[in-house]
Amino acid sequence: MQSQQKAVWFITGCSTGFGRELAELTLSLGYPTVVTARNPDQVQDLIAGHEGHALVLKLDVTQQDQIDAAVSAALKHFGRIDVLVNNAGIGYFGSFEESRMEDVHRMFDINVWGLAAMSRAVLPTLRKQRSGTIVNISSIGGITTFPALSFYHATKFAVEALSESLSQEVAPLGINILLVEPGPFRTDWAGRSAAEAPQSIADYAETAHKRTQVSRGYSGKQMGDPVRAVKAIVKAVEADNPPLRLLLGNAALENAYKKIQLLQRDFDGWAEVTKGADFPAGE
Repeated sequence: MQSQQKAVWFITGCSTGFGRELAELTLSLGYPTVVTARNPDQVQDLIAGHEGHALVLKLDVTQQDQIDAAVSAALKHFGRIDVLVNNAGIGYFGSFEESRMEDVHRMFDINVWGLAAMSRAVLPTLRKQRSGTIVNISSIGGITTFPALSFYHATKFAVEALSESLSQEVAPLGINILLVEPGPFRTDWAGRSAAEAPQSIADYAETAHKRTQVSRGYSGKQMGDPVRAVKAIVKAVEADNPPLRLLLGNAALENAYKKIQLLQRDFDGWAEVTKGADFPAGE
């Protein structure tokens, strides 16, 4: 076991996207890093030159036995876990009606239940340490919505709710929760990593289908830079006053503000009706 002068990072889903970029960055910064993937062969190249502070583990976040084994191996090797990054996740395109439920359940198993299981496995260690951070990779899609992504949004809204409530429970224990909410980035999210509904209903051509075509069409051309994104994540984790939510990219910021405006419109426009649902004062 090595001297733990730097925080130990444990990152899920390191074969592609943010997970891969983040693991590469933390290793380059000298952080002891647990690099995980369903196929460990896909991440071996990441640890070249960093073997002294890297640990590669096989991990499918939908398999509880693999979660338990990975957390145990990380603790045995490094002695502690300071930052858990729940990055493993997939997307899915399809209107609500077109979506195949077995695919939707699989997405929930990865995006929500896998994230929850990982967090529950690491929390006893963080509580014992009275320190640490859980980073949950959400999305601007956990704040606002678009056609063709109803069930994907549902997974990310769930991550938002779980994280926000958990943050209130663990803050007194010295544990931080960081919700990362990227907009469109040049990862493979809109490409190989996102499946698509097998059936097509013509009535959704101008809504869900058009949105799917747009998202698929700009895959690889998005403005978001994953390298800059992971630097922002590390900066937020290391901050003395870390945020609960970290939006990433101009598109995320713009869409978040649009959502606030929509909420404000409905809240203000129906305020009298809303207040009228209470018993009159004194009753």
